[in-house]
Amino acid sequence: MIKKIPKQVKEVLEKFEENNFEAYIVGGCVRDLIMDNPPAGGPKDWDVATNAKPEEIIKIFPDSFYENEFGTVGVKVERFIENGFLNPECEHDVVEVTTYRIESKYSDKRRPDKVEFAKTLEEDLSRRDFTMNAIALKLITNNKQQTTYEIVDLFSGQEDIKNKIIRTVGDPHERFDEDALRMMRAVRFHAELGFDVEKKTFEAVKKYHAHMKHIAMERIKDELTRIILSDNPAEGINMLHEAKLLDYVIPELEKGVGVKQNRHHIYTIYKHSILSLKHCPSEKLEVRLASLLHDIAKPQTKRGEGEYATFYNHDHVGARVAEKMLTRLRFSGNVIQKVKLLVDSHMFYYNPDEVGESSVRRLIQKVGLENIKDLIDVRIADRLGSGVPKAKPYKLRHLEYMIDKVSQDAVSVKMLKINGNDLMKELNINSGPKIGAILDVLLAEVIENSSKNEKTLLLSRAKELINLDLSKLREMAKEKIEEKKEEDDKEIKSKHWVK
Repeated sequence: MIKKIPKQVKEVLEKFEENNFEAYIVGGCVRDLIMDNPPAGGPKDWDVATNAKPEEIIKIFPDSFYENEFGTVGVKVERFIENGFLNPECEHDVVEVTTYRIESKYSDKRRPDKVEFAKTLEEDLSRRDFTMNAIALKLITNNKQQTTYEIVDLFSGQEDIKNKIIRTVGDPHERFDEDALRMMRAVRFHAELGFDVEKKTFEAVKKYHAHMKHIAMERIKDELTRIILSDNPAEGINMLHEAKLLDYVIPELEKGVGVKQNRHHIYTIYKHSILSLKHCPSEKLEVRLASLLHDIAKPQTKRGEGEYATFYNHDHVGARVAEKMLTRLRFSGNVIQKVKLLVDSHMFYYNPDEVGESSVRRLIQKVGLENIKDLIDVRIADRLGSGVPKAKPYKLRHLEYMIDKVSQDAVSVKMLKINGNDLMKELNINSGPKIGAILDVLLAEVIENSSKNEKTLLLSRAKELINLDLSKLREMAKEKIEEKKEEDDKEIKSKHWVK
C-alpha cells in the first residue's frame, strides 16, 4: 500500500512538517491505496489537507497557484512516473493542498453558503461525503531504511472498504441535503468500485432525489461520463433509475420503462437499452452512449401493440433526441455529433446475398471509414442486448471483409482519380460551381461502380456532362443520392420493420 505513494507527495508532506504545520494525504487517493485492487491501478490525483492557511501554503511553495475560494492551493511538483514513464502530457504535476475547513448551510443544494477554515483534522474529515473518502494518512518517518505512516480513520472507512460498502459520513439526510450531487457520486462509486450503497444511505438518496434539479448540468455530465466509462456502466444507469435520479439525468430513458416491443424482442425498451450498454464491446464514451441511446426514440415511434408493433424511423428520430439530450447535458460538440451519427446509422442493412459493394461504399460514405468499427460495435451491443447468443454473426463478419475490400474505393470527391484542375484543363472551362456539380455526378456513378474510377473514363464522362446546365447536373447528383437512400430505407423497412 505505502510503496505506491510518489516521492513528490512525500516531499510536500515533509515541507509542511519542517514549517511546523500538520499535513495529511486525504480523500479518494487514500481509499485507493487501502484497496487491494483499485480501479485503473491506483491513485492518479493526490490531495493533501493541512492546518496551514492558503497564504502560508503559498509562502512554503512559491511556485504554486490559488485560483478558488475553497482554500485549495495547487502545488506544482515534478511529473509523476507512471508505469516507468514520465507523464508526457504536462511539464509538471499538481498536488492539491486544502486548508482544513468546515462548511455552512447549503441553500442551493450545490455549494456551501460560505467556507470557514477549521482548526482540526477531525472537523475537516467530518464534512466529507462517504466514510471511504474520510480517511487521512500522515507521514511519520521518511528515510532510506523505512517509511512509516499513521492512518487516521474516525468513521470506520477502512471497514467499509473491506466490506465494499458506500456509507455517508454521519447522517445521510444531512449529507445529501447539503450537496445533492453526492447522491449521484454514490451511484458513480457503485459503478466504478463495485461497492454496494448502504441501505440507509440509499433510502436517503431516494428521499432527496428532487434536489437534483438544483445541480448544474456540467456537474451531472461529469458524473454521468464516469459512470458510462466505468466497469459496470449498466448497473450504474439502472441504479440511477432505482434511486429516482434518472429523471434528472436522462429522462428520455425512463419513457421506455415497461414498454414492450415485438416478437423479435424479449425485453422492454428500457431493459434492452441497459443490456446493450452492458454488452457494448467498446471502451469509447461515444460508442457506449450510442449503445445506450440507440433506441431512445422507440417509445414515441411505436405503432401498434403486441408481436407486430413497429418502430419506423426510430433511428432517425433517435439521432435528434440524442443530440438534444447530450446538448442539454453540456457534452462537447464532437461527442454529440459522433453519438448522433452512430444512432442515426445503427439500422444499416446488410445481407451478403443481397447487398453488393456499392451499398458498402455508400455506408462508408455516410458514416466514414474511421467510424465503421464503432458502428459495428453498436450493432454488436444491440444484438447482445436483445438476448441473442452470438455477438458477431456471419453477416457482420462478411461486412467487415467487404469493408476491407472496398475501403480503397472512392467514397468522396477527393478519392476520384481526377480533380477540378483536371476538368478545367481538359474541358477548357474556368473554376466555378459547375466543376463541383460534375464531380458530384461522377462520384455518384463511381460509388455504384468502382471500375469507373479511372482518369480516362472519368474525363470521357465529364465531356458528356459539360453540355448540361448547372441545375440539371445538381439534379442528377441529387437524384442518384436520393434514389439510393430510398433504396436503402426500403431494404431496412422490409427486413427490419420490427426493429
